[in-house]
Amino acid sequence: MNYLGNHLLVELYNCNTSLINNVVKIEELLLEAVKISGATALNSTFHKFSPHGVSGVVVISESHFSIHTWPEYGYCALDIFTCGTEIKSEKALDFLKEELGAGSISVTEVKRGILDFPVKLLHKPEVSEKCAI
Repeated sequence: MNYLGNHLLVELYNCNTSLINNVVKIEELLLEAVKISGATALNSTFHKFSPHGVSGVVVISESHFSIHTWPEYGYCALDIFTCGTEIKSEKALDFLKEELGAGSISVTEVKRGILDFPVKLLHKPEVSEKCAI
């Protein structure tokens, strides 16, 4: 099956409530998870809500990592969306589960951009120096 991206929809329960309300720490953890996965971070933005909760995204060359936290419930919604076959999403997920102190986790994996092509899809096509003008 040919597909463009792999999307992990993750629910983390019973997390460390003070940690998941700390915008600086959440950003640090997501950036570290990106490194662990082998992805390339391009940009990030995070926001602390009042009185509680954090939302943020790290845009990567291969798509994105995003998180939304509800400290009052000890809950985090995490997305890891990657293109290609080189990124190790599971390693990033294992790291985040441990660091956030998640008591339980639910993961739904979705293949995105399922295309019926007879050849292998090129996620990052090589640019030919001999292109016709």
